[in-house]
Amino acid sequence: MAALKSEIRQAPGGKADTIFFGGGTPSLLSTDEVAGLIRACRETFDLAATAEITLETNPETASAERLTAFRDAGVNRISFGVQSFDDDELKRLGRIHSSAKAIEAINAAQSLGFTSVSFDLMLWLPQQSRETWRRTVDQAVALRPDHLSLYLLELYPNAPLKEAMARAGWSLAPDDDAAEMYLEGLDVLEQHGLEQYEISNVARPGHRSRHNVKYWQGTGWFGFGCGAHSTVAGERWKNVAATEEYVSRVMSGVPVALDRHHLTPHAQAEEALFMGLRLTDGLDGSEFAARFGLDPWERYGEALAPFVEGGQVWQRGGRFGLTRVGMLVANSVLEVFV
Repeated sequence: MAALKSEIRQAPGGKADTIFFGGGTPSLLSTDEVAGLIRACRETFDLAATAEITLETNPETASAERLTAFRDAGVNRISFGVQSFDDDELKRLGRIHSSAKAIEAINAAQSLGFTSVSFDLMLWLPQQSRETWRRTVDQAVALRPDHLSLYLLELYPNAPLKEAMARAGWSLAPDDDAAEMYLEGLDVLEQHGLEQYEISNVARPGHRSRHNVKYWQGTGWFGFGCGAHSTVAGERWKNVAATEEYVSRVMSGVPVALDRHHLTPHAQAEEALFMGLRLTDGLDGSEFAARFGLDPWERYGEALAPFVEGGQVWQRGGRFGLTRVGMLVANSVLEVFV
């Protein structure tokens, strides 16, 4: 913690309007530690009075007492890693909270007056059916969250879950069923006032994640701590990941940043296309051309035409973006820009 606060205080400062405690389980920090990190950010940066300060937490660690203390420390947006409201699905994922505990935690956060309450759900889980997914979505709607994220399960080669699936004979739903889960889930959420604004995210008006939008719009951010990534003014770097080495470097005055490099104009333009098209607002072609000296329709229009005709890409005036169906095949569309 001392090293982390020291790294924050060594930053060059400037204006900031979001702080995000994420990755791993930051709510395992004591409330005093979270308060101390927020103070370090306020001392270093010109932090807006209306700054969005998010803390990710798991339901099992979210007692009303701890949530109250986090709120008093300055956290105004809480994001729960719920994943499912089906207890069997949670057990297969190795999660230690129950559906009832998740509901209790969300209700507690809402009653405590956080500006925004968000939680994550996952689809395409082992043995998940369209019926169990729909029940999870219905429960989510009943809780009236301000923000919701829907993520497709990703299985990495050596993931413990993949090994458990092989041992137990668990299977994933067919791709077509997963697509239907995604589309049906978004339709239901939209009917209840949660508007999709990014491939995996929906929100009520005024509750989009201001911090995450920075990533998709390509604005700058500082990342602090072990393994944190930063992008500022076209320069990108990541911190050393090993805790002991990180602490040793900070305390010795040795830079913790590794792989520091400048993004070429071409790389910045390519990334702006990849990330910007994740947003339902899409991209403004003329703004993009002014920023990068490249007219995307002039350069890629011919290759994008089949996707426009097929209903995967929309085009209105100078703007273009992925349709909801296009988001299901986003990788195929984005290959156009490689």
